Amino acid sequence: GGMSQQVLTPPFPGRPGDLSLVALLPALRRRLGLPAELHVVKAPARECSGLVLLSGCHRATERLQRFFTDAHRRGQYPATYRAVTVGVPAEAEGEIRTGLCWQRQGDTAAVVPVLAPGRRSLARKEVKSTLTRYRVLGAAGGCALLQLQPRTAFPEQLPVHLTLLLCPALGDHEHSSRVGRVLGVPFLLPPEATPTRTQVLDEELLCRLGLSPQQLRRLPLHLHLQQL
Repeated sequence: GGMSQQVLTPPFPGRPGDLSLVALLPALRRRLGLPAELHVVKAPARECSGLVLLSGCHRATERLQRFFTDAHRRGQYPATYRAVTVGVPAEAEGEIRTGLCWQRQGDTAAVVPVLAPGRRSLARKEVKSTLTRYRVLGAAGGCALLQLQPRTAFPEQLPVHLTLLLCPALGDHEHSSRVGRVLGVPFLLPPEATPTRTQVLDEELLCRLGLSPQQLRRLPLHLHLQQL
């Protein structure tokens, strides 16, 4: 719907030449030997991996998209993600609530949390109130496997929410530098104090993953759309 499209589209387009799912659809259609062109009904957030729901029938596409739009309107988001996090949440389950907005930083823009958004900024849609439910499914070696259910839709919502939980996703090179550590205790740094850089992992975890520090920057974001 128009509303969800507004919220999901960042004010800054991707780089020209970026590989996109839509660009791959004709080749996928040929490989599967399908007569009709394919449409994307539902896909994971751009930075995530996971399930993609495709359709070769306009009517089915419209009905499914209407279902998702209606569900969003009712405050239901029928998508479940899994994440591997660096750090284990203090509580086994809970929710993360915060305002999120786009903030210009030089030539680019970043999604930043607004912990106590004013009513006026929410009404003007400068800030969106966001919510994610989480549950710890398992933990080992200072990492955790989390189930995440976003109850709102905003770009980069899940990685930002995980940093607010002080447990950034493994492979999050954009937001994880906001989580600092003093004597092993994590704390949150303000966005302006943290330039984007390769995620910092301790020696033990690097060893367990079998990665060299040089390979670390190519580690993908461990956020996966598991279920629709």
